Amino acid sequence: MSISDVEHCEELCVHQELVARAMDELPDEDKLYDLAELFKVFGDSTRIRILYVLFQTSLCVCDLAAALNMTQSAISHQLKILKQARLVRSRREGKSVIYELADEHVRLIIDQGREHIEE
Repeated sequence: MSISDVEHCEELCVHQELVARAMDELPDEDKLYDLAELFKVFGDSTRIRILYVLFQTSLCVCDLAAALNMTQSAISHQLKILKQARLVRSRREGKSVIYELADEHVRLIIDQGREHIEE
């Protein structure tokens, strides 16, 4: 794809006030990096499937593995990533570790993404 394939202005005219206003609202680089990392977590369909199952109920790794027809090891690996991103949390119940959504923001993020692709 060349530059001629992309729509662009026919003449150079920078609107300094608009650019300045946009740059004032731009978050700092650390926040942008963290946001990009968060969205990378959503870039794996297995993790999305796990989140959808956890929308319904809290489950242990064994239950998640059975529900998604995957190994416990594969589920545990994905849960570690989801937990590091603070999208799920865990609690111990006897010999089981139960996973659940970290908060309602997770559901909102997924719902917004789904609405966007269904438009």
